[in-house]
Amino acid sequence: MNYILFDSSTRNQLLPFTFTRPVADLRIGILTIRKKWEMHLNASTSTRTEAYLSEKFPLEKSEDNVLINASYLPTEILVDLVKNLKTNEAIYDENELIAYRSDRTDLTNFDDFKVENCPKEAVFVIKHTWDLFSENGRSLAEDFKLLTHGRRSQPIPDSVHCINKEQIFLEEGAVIETGVLNASAGPIYLAKDSEVMEGCLIRGPFALGEHSMVKMGAKIYGPTTAGPYCKIGGEVNNSILMGHSNKGHDGFLGNSVVGEWCNMGADTNTSNLKNNYAEVRLWDYSTEAFARTGLQFCGLMMGDHSKCGINTMFNTGTVVGVAANIYGGGFPSNFIPSFSWGGSGGMTTYRIDKAFETIKVVMQRRKMDFDACEQRLLTHVFEQTKKFRGKE
Repeated sequence: MNYILFDSSTRNQLLPFTFTRPVADLRIGILTIRKKWEMHLNASTSTRTEAYLSEKFPLEKSEDNVLINASYLPTEILVDLVKNLKTNEAIYDENELIAYRSDRTDLTNFDDFKVENCPKEAVFVIKHTWDLFSENGRSLAEDFKLLTHGRRSQPIPDSVHCINKEQIFLEEGAVIETGVLNASAGPIYLAKDSEVMEGCLIRGPFALGEHSMVKMGAKIYGPTTAGPYCKIGGEVNNSILMGHSNKGHDGFLGNSVVGEWCNMGADTNTSNLKNNYAEVRLWDYSTEAFARTGLQFCGLMMGDHSKCGINTMFNTGTVVGVAANIYGGGFPSNFIPSFSWGGSGGMTTYRIDKAFETIKVVMQRRKMDFDACEQRLLTHVFEQTKKFRGKE
């Protein structure tokens, strides 16, 4: 069986994170959506996505394909329905296509398929950027069960104060010597070769990715995820860092999602609650307007490769695109387009050659190359988002 994860129209509501990756490669809980499906199906997957992403995330077809809408996360019932699909059958969530099986070369033609509706209790779907942190607790708990089933945690030192120790799991090489791990509200997962430094207070649900670090004295409130190769410190609440990103200093990050290769300067703070306690509106790329979130708490959405300097203050419900460079006093705009440079005093275009110079240095520090494929991808994003930057 050949499994393909496809982007639906929901992709546009998940920008800026899907500027640089398919929906399947968003991280929520401990794992990416792709890794969740691959573990449940015990199979590898490929991707049907935007043309400019296909070089990095290629599509692989066969004579028998099962296509799955990557906005839908695997649940026990849904996985069973997908595994039992017959040729020319499809699964729907009301009017939304979840999955179908086809032996045709044209993988978009399924109008004559036999249709089965997925039970509501089996639906776990991500439709907006804010769903990532809002649903992170549920996803983290399900990933914890998936990853730890039938396995035993590495020993936790006696010097660590644990609450509900049965819901705490340390992979091989995970290091913690002192601190408090409270899993009474949800599980805590420390991945391979991660480290929690001295004096940290961590309340689950919480996941720390491979080779990631929680710095000394940090206060972490779940549900929070730091993906692989991240550094987090200060105060963090209900947030996701997808990977290779740093919020290593004092300051507050709450109800937020940060992409890959981002860096927050010392004492960066995000507001996650308006002074009048009103509903937060957030920039929506699909409508090119501010959308109602239905949330009272919503902080920062920051796309890949974006950076901010020391003492940066982000207003409630701020969206930062890809490869922005933000600095200076005061609150910058609550929508900062990709490849922008500046702060509250105004923004100019971050020249793509200068942005690439920084990206190359940052990636080389992690012994990774900023290759031609990645450069072409980001060049497309630069051109695609030009309209949001105004005059250049």
